[in-house]
Amino acid sequence: MSFFAWTWPSPLFFTLVVPSIHEVLQLDEPGLVLALQRGDERVFTAVMDLYSGSLLRLAMSFVPSRAIAEEVVQETWLGVLEGIGRFEGRSSFKTWLFRILTNRAKTRGTRERRYEPFGLSGPDSDGEDGPSLEDSLFVTEGSGKGHWADPPQGWEPDTPERALLSKECRTAIEEAIKGLPDNQRQVITLRDVEGVGAEEVCNILSISETNQRVLLHRARTKVRGVLDPYVRGEK
Repeated sequence: MSFFAWTWPSPLFFTLVVPSIHEVLQLDEPGLVLALQRGDERVFTAVMDLYSGSLLRLAMSFVPSRAIAEEVVQETWLGVLEGIGRFEGRSSFKTWLFRILTNRAKTRGTRERRYEPFGLSGPDSDGEDGPSLEDSLFVTEGSGKGHWADPPQGWEPDTPERALLSKECRTAIEEAIKGLPDNQRQVITLRDVEGVGAEEVCNILSISETNQRVLLHRARTKVRGVLDPYVRGEK
């Protein structure tokens, strides 16, 4: 029976039948897609809860305001409802979802005169065309290229002072990402904030692997410039 076919269900009913985000994550992808294709409103609601924040972060790198980004996210979910029946699994559900978002965000961004196509033909908007930290700080070859040569050690906020520092550091990183050129912001948001793989990012943003790699390196370098004083104990 459809979820919304019930009338005045008790609180216990919702506790028993509405899946949590954790429960949705336990579904394998074919099971998740099948539930959505069958019109399971419970799963759809949980998927919205799981991904709406991620979609909003990405949308805000294409359009000039949060209000417009929220509209793009709403349009994305409508697109999911309209298109899930045709989903054939040629990409992961997450890649397909982000692809719907970027297509709508690009269209809306162009309309709002914000979005510009990807490209590496010129310098960044801040006038820089390369790393802002010494190359010796990073791995320069192999699969780890672009990562810290001596990775910063994590810390637990075991004291009020360290908790405040951790919060300050996170805020600084978030602000650094917001200040990146849009194309760098989109790539680092997908790769480092949302944990999307390189191949999927290329698919979502319709860019080459080389373009993705260079944009990510530039973005990480600038954000690491903000992070460096914290991990070195200078703040």
